[in-house]
Amino acid sequence: MRHVLGPGPEPAQTLDRGDIQMMLRSMVDALAELSWPDGPDTWRQRPPWLIGIHHGGVAVAQELSDIIFLSEGFRPPMGTLDVTLYRDDAWLKAPRAAAGRTALPGDPSGQRILLVDDVLHTGRTVRAALHELLDYGRPAAVKLAVLVDRQGRELPIDAEIVGQSVAMAAGESLRLTYDADGRIDGASRWIGASKDER
Repeated sequence: MRHVLGPGPEPAQTLDRGDIQMMLRSMVDALAELSWPDGPDTWRQRPPWLIGIHHGGVAVAQELSDIIFLSEGFRPPMGTLDVTLYRDDAWLKAPRAAAGRTALPGDPSGQRILLVDDVLHTGRTVRAALHELLDYGRPAAVKLAVLVDRQGRELPIDAEIVGQSVAMAAGESLRLTYDADGRIDGASRWIGASKDER
């Protein structure tokens, strides 16, 4: 297991791959129950686009797609968003390289969009993702799915689908680990310097 962030104290609480898989399956179940404001079509009749926010959200979106394919026999359209240039703190920091690339399956105008991220904290990453998405078109509706909601919101943003909600103090951080195939295989709750705020 490889830690994404640098070394630090021992984790106070962990989730293993089995926990992550259960969370992902519950997220797919919740997706099937979502109602969309633009019509009565079910998610199977009109699948929403799964748009992962780089980089952790892309891994979560891919796993959701895999589970849907195994259980339903189809894959929803998938895409990615790199919000580096849309962050509201970009002017406060030195320029940084893009995390990945934005790649949408088409014009989002009139589409149902499920934004997907790994961790929801302040809401600022999601705000940036919405800003970027709307530069490409006007979706019929946008909803949010996150693997972990660590609370501590600074903007009025909430997720319709949450794998697990965890109350964390300002001095704590949540660090995800990935296996050799790029799948999330665990999460650790750490005491110490906070990760880049989301």
